[in-house]
Amino acid sequence: MTQNVKNSSSFLFHHSIIFAIKTKVGRKIQKKPIFQNVIITEIVAEGKSIAKIDDMVVFTTHGIPGDIVDLQVTRKKKKYLEARIIHYHKLSELRNEPFCKHFGVCGGCKWQNLNYSDQLHYKQKQVEDQFKRIGKLEFSTISPILGSAKTDYYRNKLEFTFSNSRWLTNEEIANNQGIEDRDALGFHVPGLFDKVIPIEHCWLQPEPSNSIRNFVFRFARENNLTFFDIRNQKGFLRTLIIRTSSTGQTMVILTFFHEDREKREMILNAIQQQFPEITSLMYVINPKGNDTITDQEVRLYAGIDHIWEEMESLRFKIGPKSFYQTNSEQAYELYKVAREFAGLKGDEIVYDLYTGTGTIANFVARNCRKVIGVEYVPEAIEDARINAAINNIKNTTFYAGDIKNILNAEFIKMHGRPDVIITDPPRAGMHEDVIKSIMEANPDRIVYVSCNPSTQARDLSIMSHNYQIVAIQPVDMFPQTHHVENVVLLKRIVE
Repeated sequence: MTQNVKNSSSFLFHHSIIFAIKTKVGRKIQKKPIFQNVIITEIVAEGKSIAKIDDMVVFTTHGIPGDIVDLQVTRKKKKYLEARIIHYHKLSELRNEPFCKHFGVCGGCKWQNLNYSDQLHYKQKQVEDQFKRIGKLEFSTISPILGSAKTDYYRNKLEFTFSNSRWLTNEEIANNQGIEDRDALGFHVPGLFDKVIPIEHCWLQPEPSNSIRNFVFRFARENNLTFFDIRNQKGFLRTLIIRTSSTGQTMVILTFFHEDREKREMILNAIQQQFPEITSLMYVINPKGNDTITDQEVRLYAGIDHIWEEMESLRFKIGPKSFYQTNSEQAYELYKVAREFAGLKGDEIVYDLYTGTGTIANFVARNCRKVIGVEYVPEAIEDARINAAINNIKNTTFYAGDIKNILNAEFIKMHGRPDVIITDPPRAGMHEDVIKSIMEANPDRIVYVSCNPSTQARDLSIMSHNYQIVAIQPVDMFPQTHHVENVVLLKRIVE
């Protein structure tokens, strides 16, 4: 799929697109200082690359260690500079030819120009650096990161946006002619809320994802269905969500800005006829200012209102609003690590915080006495209960509410002191009150699953007086990106 790049004209073309995006935002970069023949030395948190100029750290993007570049400063800070690459003198031996034609404009898969083995190296290093720099944590070693067997077509969910204001290429702008073809169905350009890149082929989700999206786009254009105008809040077609599952099922959710029964049924009928294999065809009428559908009614048009995921002998019902790890196969590897770290012998009381739809809770339930799951989203808790019932799991109990309010002395007295707490918070990490409640619960072991090692390191630092780090296992859930999942086992310090 990829090959090493030395002097790639296509790479330089992608880079020119990146540069065009930044210049069109309106920043007067031509007046900023330029540094020539600078070596990119490292990749750090959030996928940023760094160089050093006279002992001053410079942060940039899209650089690969070993690149020799010219940098133009965009922002000066007291202790560092921010810059963008404006010219490549030499390309790093670590580079790959980007395999996606949308690379450099689309905000996804930003690391596809880096060998996968090197992606894993820098993700592992990111965990180590953040634990040392942010958390000031003591640990003996970090286990080698678990790479993903699939490095493309690994996602089970994508959301595409309809827009009547697509991203224009450099060539189109240079021609300076009236452009009537402005409709797009794709992803937002990073940093530009009103510009959407028309996606022709996305390497993230398996078929029939690309076929469905391209068909919907063509049908909408051919039948003069209006695409959404986010600035003026008008138009008919708004978003397209496609979910696929490891069981081979597909869910399609089409969102409309307003109701027009004739047009709505026309496009939904066309999708159903073109793709009879779709398991669940649903729609939303969303007249509000943002695209989220969590607070909207999702209506069934054809098929059933869910699809199924499977993991070991367990089945999970996935509805239109259900959370499920977007890399199904790698989620299984992640949960196996969490279960192993929990060290369950069969008689433990386990609290699963931020339980979501109860995936981890139900996954470990057969290895312990009981699991208490807590989650602040009520709809997710309903899914968790359904999934427990479907799998005939009778030793799980789920509660909806703010964890910092629920996890108190009375709650612990009611359910028993936890032997193990598994926590899988959002990117922001845990609230200090939640950490305090965990400390007061005083479990023997804590398994901390995180999608953001920096906030994880911060939280672990707070807990370090009572708990020591025993094991650290990074897991790559999102190949071709800088994101990394990390699992840490903590054991209570016995004085």
